[in-house]
Amino acid sequence: MPDTPHERRLGQVAGLFLRLGCTAFGGPAAHIAMMHEETVVRRQWLTDQEFLDLVGATNLIPGPNSTEMAIHIGLRRAGWPGLIVAGSCFILPAVLIVLVLAWLYVRLGSTPQAGWLLYGIKPVIIAIVLQALWILGRKAVKDRLGLAVLVLLFALYFMKVNEIALLLAGGCTVMLVANCRRGQRNFAAALLPLGGAGLASMASVPVDLSRLFLIFLKIGSVLYGGGYVLLAFLRADLVARYGWLSDQQLIDAVAIGQLTPGPLFTTATFIGFLLAGVPGALLATLGIFLPSFIFVAISNPLIPRMRKSAWIGSFLDGVNVASLALMAAVTVQLGQASLVDPATIVIALASLALLVRYRVNSTWLIAAGALIGVLAGLL
Repeated sequence: MPDTPHERRLGQVAGLFLRLGCTAFGGPAAHIAMMHEETVVRRQWLTDQEFLDLVGATNLIPGPNSTEMAIHIGLRRAGWPGLIVAGSCFILPAVLIVLVLAWLYVRLGSTPQAGWLLYGIKPVIIAIVLQALWILGRKAVKDRLGLAVLVLLFALYFMKVNEIALLLAGGCTVMLVANCRRGQRNFAAALLPLGGAGLASMASVPVDLSRLFLIFLKIGSVLYGGGYVLLAFLRADLVARYGWLSDQQLIDAVAIGQLTPGPLFTTATFIGFLLAGVPGALLATLGIFLPSFIFVAISNPLIPRMRKSAWIGSFLDGVNVASLALMAAVTVQLGQASLVDPATIVIALASLALLVRYRVNSTWLIAAGALIGVLAGLL
C-alpha cells in the first residue's frame, strides 16, 4: 500500500491512465471527453475551468492533444513523477497492442479486421463526446461573443480553414473585444498563413535507426492538426523522400492506429516495427512522443499566470471556445461515420441517457458497445 498522500496520488494517476490507455477508442476528442468525465466529474481533480485551460494549452503546442492532456493532468495531480507516469501509462497499452498487430501484419501481410468491434464502440464514443461538449460548453461560452466565435469557427472548419489559424483567430478575437470593453486600447496582431514546400521523391535508401528516430522526433516536435496531417508528414518522409514504405503500408499503419485504443500516434510504433523490428518500434515511439513531455513540462507552469493576466486570460478564453468548436466539428464527422443505421443511433442515445441520468462509467459503456458489436458480427 502507498504510504504517503503523494504516493497514493501517483498510484491513482497510474491506475486511471493505464485503464484509459486500454479503453480510450475514438480519437483525441473522445479521449479528452473521457478524461473530463474521470478527472472533473467523477474524481474532481480539476475544475471545469482548469480542464478547459489545459485543453486550450494543448491546442497551442505541437503533438498529440489527448496524450498531452494526460501528461498535464498527471503533473497537476502528482507532480513531476505524475507527468512521466500519466503519459507513459496512457501510451503503453496502445504500444503493446500495436506491436502485436505489427508482428501479425509482417507474417500475414494484412491488417486484422475489427469493424464488428468498432460498430458498437463508435456510437458510445459519440455519446461521451456530446456529454463533454455540453458540460465544457456551458463553462467556456461565457457570453454572446463566445457563442458567436464558436459558431463562426465551427462553420469555418468545414470550409477547410487551417486549424491553428482558427485557434489563433478565436483567441485574438475574444482577447481584443473583451479588453476593448474594459477600456484598454492596445491593439494586436497579424496571422501569417501556414504553408509547405514541395518535396522531391528519392530512390529508396537503407533504413537507418538514428535517421528513423530523428524523423519521428521532428514530426512530434512540429505536428499540428491530428491524424490527416500526420498521414501527410509520414508520407512525405517515409514514402516520397526515403522510399521506406509503400502507400498501402502507410495506409495500413494509420488504420492500425485508429483501430487500437489510446493515441493515434502509436502509428509510429507500427511503422518502426515494419522498418526495423522491435528496436525500430521503440525508437520511433520514443521519437514521436518525447516532445510532448517536454512541451507540457515547459507550458504547464505558465497556464495559471496566463489566466491571471487580463489580456492573456481572455486570449485563453478564446482559444478554449475555438477548441470546443473544433471538437464539435470533429464530432459531426465522427457521427457521420459512426451512426450508420437505426441500431447505432439507439446505442448512442441510450449511452447518452445513461451518462447524463445515471452517470454510468464510460469504460462500462464502451465494454457494452464492444459486446453489442461482437454479437452483431456473429448474427
